[in-house]
Amino acid sequence: MSDNLKSILFAVGMAVVCSTLLTAAALGLKPYKMRNILADRQKNILKSVGLIDEDKRYSYEEIETMFAANIKSMLAGGDGRIMPESETHGTGFPIWLYIADGLPERYVVPVNTRGLWGPIKGYLALEKDGSTISGFTVYKHSETPGLGGEIEQAWFQKNFRGKKITDAQGDFVSISVAKGRVHENISLTQQPNFVDGISGATLTGKFLTTGFKAILQDYEPVSVRFRTQGARIEK
Repeated sequence: MSDNLKSILFAVGMAVVCSTLLTAAALGLKPYKMRNILADRQKNILKSVGLIDEDKRYSYEEIETMFAANIKSMLAGGDGRIMPESETHGTGFPIWLYIADGLPERYVVPVNTRGLWGPIKGYLALEKDGSTISGFTVYKHSETPGLGGEIEQAWFQKNFRGKKITDAQGDFVSISVAKGRVHENISLTQQPNFVDGISGATLTGKFLTTGFKAILQDYEPVSVRFRTQGARIEK
């Protein structure tokens, strides 16, 4: 057998062994990866409703226990009714309720909108008044670090707390990201519906603004029910 043939056979053998090991590793680690993804999303939902201390580290078990004790995963119908998934046959919009003393205290809607370089995914939580934002989190994005990537930073997300998706008359207007500082660029009457923008990331702010409006419009029937009737879970 020539030296060249030996080299080729060795290379092929190594390739087969390496690919087999990589495939085995990927399959073996998949359950842990999926658990990481689930825990991260649960943590973001808990954070959006104010149940997570940002300065504390939590184990998977702590996140899972806290989520199970406080959050109900439901579906919202087009008429605003909130129902268990089993009652909707898989149709409707996903929604999560923060339950306190047996009653919905806040509700969380998923954010999935276009960004500058890819989708922005997170959660937006609202108070039971159906108007006031209690929190905003991001768990996935492709924005530029130091610019649009600031959407994942605490200083930006905290801007959403206490803001409104309705105007002074109670009509839906959504939440928008300002170009610059709210108090410098937005009229006093509109300031409750805007958050400070990110310097150098105007397009990221525009994409978020457009996405928020579309998403919150879909959930407006739910928000109207909260504003007018309070939270109820259909049985």
